[in-house]
Amino acid sequence: MTGAPTYAAPMAPDLIADPETDPTATYAVDPALVRRLARRVVAAPRATHHVSHTPMTGAPLASLPLSTREDVVVAVDAARAAQRSWARTPMELRERILLRYHDLVLERQVELLDVVQLESGKTRLQAFEEVADVALVARHYARNAASYLRPRRRTGLFPVLTQSTEHHHPRGVVGIVSPWNYPLSLAITDALPALMAGNAVVLRPDLQASLTALQAVQLLTEAGLPESVLQVVLGDGENVGQAVVDLADYVCFTGSTSTGRRVAASVATRLAGYSLELGGKNSMYVADDADLDKAVQGAVRACFSSAGQLCISVERLLVHASVVDEFRTRFVAAVEAMTLGPALAYGTDMGSLVSAAQLARVSDHVDDARAKGATVLTGGRARPDLGPWFYEPTVLEGVTAAMDVRDDETFGPVVSLYTVHGDDEAVRAANDTDYGLNASVWTRDTARGRRVATAIEAGTVNVNEGYAAAWGSVAAPMGGMKQSGVGRRHGSEGILKYTESQNVTVQHVLPIAPVAGLSDEAYARVMTAALRTLKAVGRR
Repeated sequence: MTGAPTYAAPMAPDLIADPETDPTATYAVDPALVRRLARRVVAAPRATHHVSHTPMTGAPLASLPLSTREDVVVAVDAARAAQRSWARTPMELRERILLRYHDLVLERQVELLDVVQLESGKTRLQAFEEVADVALVARHYARNAASYLRPRRRTGLFPVLTQSTEHHHPRGVVGIVSPWNYPLSLAITDALPALMAGNAVVLRPDLQASLTALQAVQLLTEAGLPESVLQVVLGDGENVGQAVVDLADYVCFTGSTSTGRRVAASVATRLAGYSLELGGKNSMYVADDADLDKAVQGAVRACFSSAGQLCISVERLLVHASVVDEFRTRFVAAVEAMTLGPALAYGTDMGSLVSAAQLARVSDHVDDARAKGATVLTGGRARPDLGPWFYEPTVLEGVTAAMDVRDDETFGPVVSLYTVHGDDEAVRAANDTDYGLNASVWTRDTARGRRVATAIEAGTVNVNEGYAAAWGSVAAPMGGMKQSGVGRRHGSEGILKYTESQNVTVQHVLPIAPVAGLSDEAYARVMTAALRTLKAVGRR
């Protein structure tokens, strides 16, 4: 360390005893609230319970019932029965539900922020990103779903005589398997367009993110969504998550690339549709003409938001040789000025990792790099004085292909600094990965930034921002290239993927066949002439 970061004082949550579920434990969330939300879980009356813990202090957070594979069958059957009437619900009513949901999420944001923080360990500002994201997605699909889904006339075989219309029908039951790192956004924003398209949803959030997901679902019910249309099951991925994958008509999965491959293989055996948002090894290029003040602060946000536990966060800094020395000095100083701590209030810059497993992965990557010759410019150690799974924001230099951190996704507050000598080298370095989820380019010349961005093999590329600009532009698609995923969320693709497209074509007057005594050969000559004429007149 070249200096010592300052830290906010640890927060001690108001721990409340729950004698009904565990008379020996105290819980970080009001047990009465937990019991109300638990009623939304499809589980047997005497189901086994899971106790989650908050990464902020390690204290027990909530005790919730676990579903079984049989419960998933019940949930899917109930959702399928409800979907038929939901699909007939007028679009105007669906729109009103989502717009009410938009308002409720903003009105109840304090309680949502508390639970998001307690489940994920992130700071309050980074938790607010999730609240804003849900409101943006709800408004977007409330206002645009009808346009995305409306029947569209398409060019027929022959002008006037052939009239084709494209329709979109709901797939039925959409299964959503969501992760822990964005417990509000990733649990509910994929469900909103699926519901607007007339589908029912069975949601299996990660156990660490269950309470936030249940709160989000409860608010949807308050907004007017029929309860049976959105079913929630809780349990591990191997059994309960797999059951959702096996039974849903369409599967939306967000998580690691390794698990995503297994999901894809499983769904493919029954020819069901799926979309996957998976891992990333995202880069940020700082060009020689970049505004370094803005680039440094943008890098801090891009690398360390949610303690780096964000699939679109930056893990590789590619800095032009002419500015690398100045950037390094400024960036390290900015990282060392960050405040860390567990606080249910605005003001800290970085929170905790989510679990012991995440802490171990981050520690292993840094220790392996250090042992093989990398330089730790700042950070590089756990901070158990702040909470059980805190780790300092860490900057590495001198990373080589022999080190795990070079190519493997860390998913933590660790970034590696590399020197490049121009745009072409930066693009090659950015593309030198199996992943292709997000990237960032910093330059005062936005035309140059766009040129560089389009050469990078990533589903989203931000110019003069780290990740939030593309993520927050919900009318545009978001997703991964290469090993970072299949399909897109947001925009038209984010709702049309939940539909089956259908072509209904009406043929008028003449059949597509020989008529009026024409021989087959004469018919072929007539058709050949017609096709040439259509091309000559510019027919599309």
